[in-house]
Amino acid sequence: MRRLSPLSARPHGYSPHTTRARGALAWPAAVAGTIALALSGQNAAHAAPPAPALSAVPPAPRTLGGPTLTATTSAVSYTVQPGDTVWAIARAHGLDTAAILAANALDASAVIRPGQVLALVPAAPPAPPAAAESAPSAREHHVRPGDTVSGIAAAHGVSIDAVLTANGLTRSSIIYPGETLRVPAPSDGGATGSVASTAPATAPGLDAEQSENARLIIRIGRDLGVSDHGIAIALGTAMQESWLRNLDWGDRDSLGLFQQRPSSGWGTREQILDRDRATRVFYGGAADPNGSATRGLLDIPGWEGMAYADAAQAVQISAYPDRYAQWEAPATVWLAVLG
Repeated sequence: MRRLSPLSARPHGYSPHTTRARGALAWPAAVAGTIALALSGQNAAHAAPPAPALSAVPPAPRTLGGPTLTATTSAVSYTVQPGDTVWAIARAHGLDTAAILAANALDASAVIRPGQVLALVPAAPPAPPAAAESAPSAREHHVRPGDTVSGIAAAHGVSIDAVLTANGLTRSSIIYPGETLRVPAPSDGGATGSVASTAPATAPGLDAEQSENARLIIRIGRDLGVSDHGIAIALGTAMQESWLRNLDWGDRDSLGLFQQRPSSGWGTREQILDRDRATRVFYGGAADPNGSATRGLLDIPGWEGMAYADAAQAVQISAYPDRYAQWEAPATVWLAVLG
């Protein structure tokens, strides 16, 4: 299928049906919270990435982990540790027990388990559009590095589809720094409606770019009729493979959200970097753009009954199959917040 990804390494020249040992990548750990991997030789395995606490504005892609219960924090979520209780978690974060129960749809008799991710506060609604009363009929936005269509739409108080339509774009289009986009005013039919006004800009543990990619994976999964379990598998797989970023690099010729490899038949470089297409190829099934050339999640017999990591591994054929499991709980939270 694909290659050795930044986090889920694949053997050189591997196919969807073979797995061999290979060299591991090493990544700098200069920024706190960054997923760190150790390079210890030609055939060394990746070191387990650290598990820092989730903060309201994560500095970089990383694994999720629970904070030490010693003081009130600004975290928006918490990963349950052995021995934790809802009461102790609430007390450590200066919160009311009932508030945490309500934020997670739990009752007083609910049992929490190690590894479970709890929301500490309900998602805050987005800020209302600024200076709407003086907004002109049309505006221009000069694309800057890191901009996304969803972020531009939210900042101007219009829907994603309104911005796409105004510029002749589709949801699979890529915008580049230096471009100028036309942003219609709400009076032009670009009101946010149910798109930008109901969902927060980011999900716990994800920045704006990662959240936008997660939304795309969720939307395509919904379009294809994939279950929540399948969508959560896709989200966790993309996080493990690329940190939920549409990378234009990877081990050997691995690329994109799912680190698919042109040399293994997953498409051309341009096709794999098309986030929409790459996501549909991961899901597979009757609507797979690759047809029967590759095997996606929906093509795996009995995938719905498989364990989370086993289902992801059946598609990815990774040299490190157990690493997908760490994203099951976080992916469930992302789906609940963004989906």
